[in-house]
Amino acid sequence: MQIAVIGGGASGLFAALNAAWQGGHVTLFERNATLGRKLLVTGSGRCNLSNDQVGASRYTCEDQSWMESLLALYGVPALTETFHSIGIPTHKTWDGWHYPQSDSAHSLVKALSHAVQAAGVHMHTSCQVLDLTLLEKGFRVVFLQQGNQQSQDFDKVIVASGGKAYPTLGTKGELFPVLARLGHSVRPIHPALAPVLAELGPLKSLQGVRLDLGVELSQANTPVAHAAGNMIFTEWGLNGPAVMDISHHIPEQPGDVWEISLNLLHYVEADFNGLLSQKRQTPFPANLLLSAFFPPKVVQCYLSLAGIPEDAPLNSLDEQSLDQLIDRLNSTRLKVTGVRGYKYCQASSGGVPVSEVYPTTLESRIHPGLHLTGETLDVVGPCGGFNLHFAFASGALAGKATAQSPER
Repeated sequence: MQIAVIGGGASGLFAALNAAWQGGHVTLFERNATLGRKLLVTGSGRCNLSNDQVGASRYTCEDQSWMESLLALYGVPALTETFHSIGIPTHKTWDGWHYPQSDSAHSLVKALSHAVQAAGVHMHTSCQVLDLTLLEKGFRVVFLQQGNQQSQDFDKVIVASGGKAYPTLGTKGELFPVLARLGHSVRPIHPALAPVLAELGPLKSLQGVRLDLGVELSQANTPVAHAAGNMIFTEWGLNGPAVMDISHHIPEQPGDVWEISLNLLHYVEADFNGLLSQKRQTPFPANLLLSAFFPPKVVQCYLSLAGIPEDAPLNSLDEQSLDQLIDRLNSTRLKVTGVRGYKYCQASSGGVPVSEVYPTTLESRIHPGLHLTGETLDVVGPCGGFNLHFAFASGALAGKATAQSPER
């Protein structure tokens, strides 16, 4: 079986490996000079491979049952077992985030590249795929290499060319028009896992401050999405997993009706209320109450917002002032003006809806023998290894399926 894999990222590497392991004759096309360039920047260079919380409900896609079927075949144990088999032992943090034992994306990419070569995969690097056409039996891949346009015919093709995130690393979404011409739906591509542009207003003084908190995105006061985690205030808005996890819901031109609400008490509400109750009728300073949970800049900012002097004792505050402070801590609303672009996002949303491929083989329901994986599909998970897990899993299942009779 002659198999083409288009794309040498996480999804394409696992597709090529699994197809070769099943006996397929695999040719891998990669536009960069080296494999796995995008992997090198994941997890701040540590490469966050997966997460113990991987499950269908954590992904945004058209059909949760579709995702359940895929993950039932390739969950966390299957992924870590594959990595161990090619010489990449893994470990996980206390909260279930999986990494290579080396904590090095560079060493992981080296091991994956060696595994691909050892499996006998033929590689075309520094090679741009221009087109994909249907033959009476199979497919023709048209590509540009060393300035020369060439073509090669295959029995089956796996498109693992990614979305539009990190265009400087070669992912530009150039094959989406080809897939549309072949009859697939292609939903509009948008940045995902992106920093959020917002008007900080009175919170401008918090630039550089990092907090664990809860966030809620709303449109015209109607909740759209919520998340929790780490966030940092920046000169242009908000960054970090808490806001990146919901950024794919934000349109390119949000207008005046999109807001993010920050809940600083999300993780500490019980302890905050306990300390407040204990000290409410004492001369305990209000700034010390907040200092027990937040850094100095936050303490100064929020006391100022509530009109409370920093050294004011709690027993001197009226209920209205205290309620105003707590309301601010529970919900500070900021106007959203957009998200930072593809250069700054970790993934993209949009692409081919999952309903157009089979969940257990990733084979197109329109063209048998054509398989679509990773960010080619309209699937987005939160930060923490969820998107890489989907890339690896979809690539592995597609690779296995191409080298054998399809099982749908």
